[in-house]
Amino acid sequence: MPYVHMKLTPEGLTKEKKETLMRKVTELLRDELDKNPETTIITIEEVPTDNWGIGGESVTRRRQL
Repeated sequence: MPYVHMKLTPEGLTKEKKETLMRKVTELLRDELDKNPETTIITIEEVPTDNWGIGGESVTRRRQL
């Protein structure tokens, strides 16, 4: 039973894109690792750019530069 947890910033992350990601990751696991799609769990966690840091700066700040 695969469990995939993705952490993404929310920009451009529509309901439709999330569903596409879930479907394609499930298909990839089925096709490449022969995992059962019926037992594959995909979660998407949206992390605001203010709460995501790289090199001591928030992603929000880095994108302003």
